[in-house]
Amino acid sequence: MTFFNELISKDITGVAYKNINIKKSVISYFANTGDSTIAELCKELSLSAPKINNIFNELINDGLVKDYGKVDSTGGRRPNVYGLVPESAFFVGVDIKQDHIVLGISDLKKNMVKLVEHQAFRLTNDEKSLENLCKLIKNFIDSVDVPKENILGIGVNFGSVINYSTGYSYSFYHFSVEPLSEVMERQIGYKVFLENDSKAMAFGEFTSGVVKDEKNVLFLNLDFGIGLGVIINSQLYYGKSGFSGEFGHIPIFDNQIICKCGKKGCLETEASGWALVRMFKERVEAGFSSSIKTKLEDVTLDTIIEAANNDDMLSIELITEIGEKLGRGIALLINIFNPELIVMGGLLSTTGEYLRLPIKSSINKYSLSLLNADTQLKTSKLGDKAGVIGACLLVRNRLLSLS
Repeated sequence: MTFFNELISKDITGVAYKNINIKKSVISYFANTGDSTIAELCKELSLSAPKINNIFNELINDGLVKDYGKVDSTGGRRPNVYGLVPESAFFVGVDIKQDHIVLGISDLKKNMVKLVEHQAFRLTNDEKSLENLCKLIKNFIDSVDVPKENILGIGVNFGSVINYSTGYSYSFYHFSVEPLSEVMERQIGYKVFLENDSKAMAFGEFTSGVVKDEKNVLFLNLDFGIGLGVIINSQLYYGKSGFSGEFGHIPIFDNQIICKCGKKGCLETEASGWALVRMFKERVEAGFSSSIKTKLEDVTLDTIIEAANNDDMLSIELITEIGEKLGRGIALLINIFNPELIVMGGLLSTTGEYLRLPIKSSINKYSLSLLNADTQLKTSKLGDKAGVIGACLLVRNRLLSLS
């Protein structure tokens, strides 16, 4: 029985069960630390060399681990170094945006084998849209030159309320009593894991992006809406039902604007991408001028951000307003979490200092100085790729039970 079959088997007990856990520990160590010698693994896992040798032989026979030859040594016999076989397993990630999807596939050693950064797709809450999404994912898998039997699973991110542990989506494609993950599995033919996009982006940035040694990190997904990924002690924080991070729905304003969630006064009503579009249209209708020549009904968030980056004063002024209000909300997060680092991602973050400076000003105004002095504020390094990288790695870790 191979390692992957052992993982899903419910009949393994006793010594075999113990061996499975040791194998998971070995793979987890390789995945997180890199190639190592038997002596290093014995010390790390507190196991004897014969036991590690036996485990290695089984993992080598399964094609998961490889002997990479001798390592340089200061004296005596040079030990062999072992590590994971990248092409032994692959994981697909899908990050769903409003008007496109990002698709990627990574191998066992986190290398991105193929990435499609802008596949046209319109997210609408109907069965035709779901069918189209599954078709696009299947087409992507067909286009990838890897053994299809080595693709172990697919991670799909939605900008909505998701319970990753049950596979239910509560905002999109909830037509069936079955979990959406199972519905998609039948259509695509692979194991599917759902995830909230902000959490996946946070994990992608934490493992492969701008985060260095920080263990307590907040990731702000500043896009059409406002999402939050929380990492505490290097672990994603989900909360009781998996719904943590609804930062955009903090009732911070005393207004009568109805949010997308149905409530009034949410942060998103005045500090999000959709709020920016609404505010821009209201200002133009009130007589303010802009260099944007597009018909008002056709103005999008991308249109306004592009205009701001080309020195359109109305767009810049509105982004400044958005930043001031966002900073007020971020000050709350700093006072509550006292994080080491806050990472800004999503489309609004691409406006650079136009957004960053008013955010910093508001943070200084509304948060405790002792706390904000210890909090760094950075922009996402991975950009639009953060979510798909996070999706691939979360699937890898969940399927292989990696820590």
